[in-house]
Amino acid sequence: MSELHNVVIIGSGPAGYTAAIYTARANLKPVLFQGMQPGGQLTITTDVENFPGYPDGIMGPEMMEDLRKQAERFGTDVRFDEVTEVDFSKRPFTIKSQFGEIQAQSVIVSTGATAKLIGLDSEMRLMGHGVSACATCDAAFFPDKEVVVVGGGDSAMEEANYLTRFASKVTIVHRREGLRASKIMEDRARANTKIEWALNNTVEEIHAGENGKVKGITLRSTTDDSEQEFGCEGLFVAIGHSPNTKIFTDKLELDAKGYVAVTPGGTATSVEGVFACGDVMDAIYRQAITAAGTGCMAAIDCERWLEEQDL
Repeated sequence: MSELHNVVIIGSGPAGYTAAIYTARANLKPVLFQGMQPGGQLTITTDVENFPGYPDGIMGPEMMEDLRKQAERFGTDVRFDEVTEVDFSKRPFTIKSQFGEIQAQSVIVSTGATAKLIGLDSEMRLMGHGVSACATCDAAFFPDKEVVVVGGGDSAMEEANYLTRFASKVTIVHRREGLRASKIMEDRARANTKIEWALNNTVEEIHAGENGKVKGITLRSTTDDSEQEFGCEGLFVAIGHSPNTKIFTDKLELDAKGYVAVTPGGTATSVEGVFACGDVMDAIYRQAITAAGTGCMAAIDCERWLEEQDL
């Protein structure tokens, strides 16, 4: 017979680890599946300076290690394993992973979202060293610097406008002449005197200087295939995010963008006893602190639900 647990948390990161801390302190003995990227997106982030409690900032991987240790301190069973299939059709729920199968009275989904990237080797190599997928997180590292934003949607316009608070110049690179952004967001960007445009271009390569940080990019024209070198000290990729919800297709209600749908102001999903937190249900804020906050909410919602069921 499979192991039976009160709470199974699928995914780590600030949301999953916070949910684990709260459910463990409630003596629910949670099991947490870290997935193949323990700690989530913050493990590819260098300096984190906007999370309360770290006056000197902290490295993303170190912060996730602290959260994991805190969750384990209260009794969380943290497993380096990836969930491959779930069965929410009957309770207890069945959770299948690469290394086995367990059952759960309740489940907290915190699988996060993945930033869509251009797909260059140099992009991954320089992530956190001038390449970023979050202006709100990293704009302050580029005071009076020239940076590039890649993308043509609302998020790219929003990132570009935000970056002008810090950077001396922001250039928007988009493969077409026309933008996908709404008219109001495009107008706002075009009215910003610190924003310049490199439309009908793609980023072919990202170059590092002797200090190991971004010093420029190669742009390729989509109209005549010509290439040019373009100097910049930061590159922000803003071409969208993909929620990590593949294993929940047809198991949970998802919204139009593929994020897990939850009750307004809460964390309950379309299946009673299953809760969701963090970037997997949040397409708007996508911050470590908001992920941790919803992790706390999911844990409390889960604990109260288990009490109501006398489980």
